[in-house]
Amino acid sequence: MKSSKERPAKKRTAHPLNASVKRHWSKEVGQSSHALELEANIFQSTDPLHIATSLKHSAETSQQRKGTPLQSAMSMLNFYINRAGKNLSDEKRATLEQAKDQLRRLFGRS
Repeated sequence: MKSSKERPAKKRTAHPLNASVKRHWSKEVGQSSHALELEANIFQSTDPLHIATSLKHSAETSQQRKGTPLQSAMSMLNFYINRAGKNLSDEKRATLEQAKDQLRRLFGRS
């Protein structure tokens, strides 16, 4: 028997508009971020050096970054890898990880 103080649990339903907005926030950041002006479809490239040099150029020319160019470029690369998550193929993940190494080399870090 339930006591008079117990109430049935409320079902939480997400507002349809809020759900779609929350689900795609990272897409919006990648497209409209003021942090770096990225080359179109740069993360689709299969050449790690091309990805790294493009990110380096974007980070060095950006006037709105908060950290060093290396930090900005690496942050954008990590952001893309993290947001892609399980949808990133092993081959693509390996390419992007190689791009990190190339980026460090381009900035004189080993």
